[in-house]
Amino acid sequence: MLVANRGEIAVRVIRTCREMGLRVAAVYAPSDRNAPHVWLADEAFPLPGDAPEHSYLHVRALLDAARRAGAPAVHPGYGFLSESAAFARACRDAGLRFVGPPPEVLELCGDKAAARAAMAAAGVPVLPGTGPVDDHDAPELAGRLGFPLLVKAAAGGGGKGIHLVREPGQLQATLRLARGEARAAFGDDRVYLERWVEGARHVEVQVLADRSGVVVFPERDCSVQRRHQKLIEESPAPSLSRRVRERLQRAAEAAARAVGYINAGTVEFLVGADEIYFLEVNARLQVEHPVTEMVTGVDLVAEQLRVALEGRAGVPPGEVSARGWAIECRVGAEDPHEGFLPAAGRIEGVWLPGGPGIRVDAAVYPGMEVSRHYDPLLAKIIAWGADREEALGRLRRAVDETVIAGIPTTLPFHAWALREPAFTAGRHDTGFVARWEARRPDPEVERAALLAAVAASVASPPPSARPTAPSRWVQAARVEGLRPWPL
Repeated sequence: MLVANRGEIAVRVIRTCREMGLRVAAVYAPSDRNAPHVWLADEAFPLPGDAPEHSYLHVRALLDAARRAGAPAVHPGYGFLSESAAFARACRDAGLRFVGPPPEVLELCGDKAAARAAMAAAGVPVLPGTGPVDDHDAPELAGRLGFPLLVKAAAGGGGKGIHLVREPGQLQATLRLARGEARAAFGDDRVYLERWVEGARHVEVQVLADRSGVVVFPERDCSVQRRHQKLIEESPAPSLSRRVRERLQRAAEAAARAVGYINAGTVEFLVGADEIYFLEVNARLQVEHPVTEMVTGVDLVAEQLRVALEGRAGVPPGEVSARGWAIECRVGAEDPHEGFLPAAGRIEGVWLPGGPGIRVDAAVYPGMEVSRHYDPLLAKIIAWGADREEALGRLRRAVDETVIAGIPTTLPFHAWALREPAFTAGRHDTGFVARWEARRPDPEVERAALLAAVAASVASPPPSARPTAPSRWVQAARVEGLRPWPL
């Protein structure tokens, strides 16, 4: 198996491949030559450069690596080329199995406007919206929809090319912004308009399909987001009525059938009051797939491989039952005190958590250089519990244990969010991160308190030779000259 990706997802896929007795070939950009996915693979092949177009988006280089390795199949992970119909078709033309949907399904799901039309025809509830619009017709169409509304890129995903417009005077500037982002990210500047639902939640349903039918998994709540990109996910979704859960399950199955879906994917919805609205189909494995694995016991990567290599999933069609509760925090190289701006630099120290009910998917290590070329995700901390209260308690403890020193990370945000009353009560929505911006402590005050704690700890280090409250080191290690106690 060629794993055509990097970071924690490459490590995740390699582990399942090994368990299934498959040899693994990896690829790596020059800056990733010492990365964990490289030394975990049986062999690894260099890519021409660090920029994405010269590395993990370089189709010819990836296909050449598969040829040199003698790999009959390619797993694209997520991001990069995982939803590229052109790459899936190039793999097929080269005689390789692409671990994901066929190119025709990727083309339909990747065109968000076309996918909306397919869902409406299949009876899946969709938000009022338009097809692709031009700048001339957009004001009239927006007036019919009403404000606020979203301008959304017709191609791609990952939260790129999506912007909220609250009043008519913002529309033309937002159209130009969204078109520019869409053109840069996807090579396609088409955009469409969609009604905005205030106070809605973002809930998604994992599906797994082969020629015999569709497997539907318990839903996940992904409402904690910044820039339409997720930060915390959990399964099941809290505070949903049984009626809404059942409607989500039925709509997700109908959506998968409407596009002829094959392999693992996710159907995403907005939930407002007791209504659900289709958003999109993510035609790949999701970053948040571990929470589904934790509550169901199903290895989704193994199921992807079975469908791609054997033609059938190992789970029978229908609904999958869940046990307990799982919550995931995405730990990224971003500064939550500066609008979650991506950070780059050298990681000086790492301490990852463990203990009952904790899973960590990571590819971070001391001395690692975090590049601005790639997604800032460093690790995912996932907690399982018999109920939500137990899962939350375990995740709080795990986040407090975690140290990633040398650069800013999202850990301070997670430490706050997991204790914020709206989140602990399960009443959060897609506006949750705004509460952090409004209520978080002044960063200079917080920094001074952290430095005082560090100074006291350095003066009298604990007998265990590591800090008693590792979370204090996360921000303090940003200050030049301070390093975490050796781990």
